[in-house]
Amino acid sequence: MKYDFTTSPNRRNMGSAKWKQMLNWSPNIPNDIVPLSVADMELDNPPEIKEGLSKFALEAVYGYTVPTDDYYEAVISWMKRRHNFNIEKEWIVTTPGVVTAFYNAVKAYTNIGDGVIIMTPVYYPFYSSIEKSKRKLIKNPLLNKNGYYEIDFENLEKLCKEESNKVILFCSPHNPIGRVWKREELEKLEKIVLENNMIVISDEIHHDLILPGNKHTVFQTLSNEIAERTITCTAPSKTFNLAGLACSNIIIKNEDLRNKFIEEMGKSGSTMVNIFGYEGCKLAYNKCENWLEELLDLISTNKNLVENFFKEKYPKITVTNMEGTYLQWINFKALNMDKDQLENFMHKEAFFITDEGYIFGEEGSGYERINLAVATEKLKICLKYLDRALEKVY
Repeated sequence: MKYDFTTSPNRRNMGSAKWKQMLNWSPNIPNDIVPLSVADMELDNPPEIKEGLSKFALEAVYGYTVPTDDYYEAVISWMKRRHNFNIEKEWIVTTPGVVTAFYNAVKAYTNIGDGVIIMTPVYYPFYSSIEKSKRKLIKNPLLNKNGYYEIDFENLEKLCKEESNKVILFCSPHNPIGRVWKREELEKLEKIVLENNMIVISDEIHHDLILPGNKHTVFQTLSNEIAERTITCTAPSKTFNLAGLACSNIIIKNEDLRNKFIEEMGKSGSTMVNIFGYEGCKLAYNKCENWLEELLDLISTNKNLVENFFKEKYPKITVTNMEGTYLQWINFKALNMDKDQLENFMHKEAFFITDEGYIFGEEGSGYERINLAVATEKLKICLKYLDRALEKVY
């Protein structure tokens, strides 16, 4: 491998949110443990980005900054190369993050009291972006068929026929369950959306992180008609571990929807992106494609490691097949613990620091979401501690 995916950077006392959270939960945690929780990587950034930002930092003036033509070209080229997604410069709205975009889009396309549909269990800011905006949270739970999740299209169609429900907040690939929706599934969703004049806010932040044997289709690319009703949320942050640079690209073809979104952003003042965010995104999309390919190999290796660990030692604890993202969804219900007991077991006994399933909705209770963007040897150490704890309770 050209790149180093074996080193685990020391993030203690560096302001890392997930490390601070881990140490709050487990102050006496062993020094060789890393957190497998919040979705950023326990890996170093691509060297091309670090070197490029270092050079840029010496040359730039840190004033108010807007996207350059080079920036737009980098985003347009990446979407075309990686996703066959043909976009135009005017469609791109930059924001400080996709969560910021959820909040603004929900408010831009609905009124207080309107319904926004989500497919649960799902990324927890989906809930807050609806509830804190005083919109009505409408749940369309995914169908769990022996660990394989599918969209409940029959119920979704009923919900979309209700006049008060205006928007679907959609996760593709799906976090936390790791599904990469098949084209035929997306086409069923498209049909329902068009028949009922819905708007789709499509969170596709993990769309670069697709494992072998799976293919991601950008929802907006299905047809010209659906492109006019879709807001596609993208960012380099998950792909290249750049969340701290706070830069996202929201793709909105429909001019009216785009103007409403921009107007709503202006109401909250969330219009400026960090100067280093623009440069980091440009460097990532122009220079780091080979790094991504090696990262995907690492994630596949770690996925297999975890699957084999449970299959061989604790087969009643089942691992959902991860098709995309680097977030593995694991069913610990066989331990017969309630959510608080399971959380305490993980934090205090196993030192296996994950995101608890219940934060993704009640359907996630009894599950853990683990982050596989970590050096394999570090992951083995975390599994060793988990193994010692499970031997006592399994």
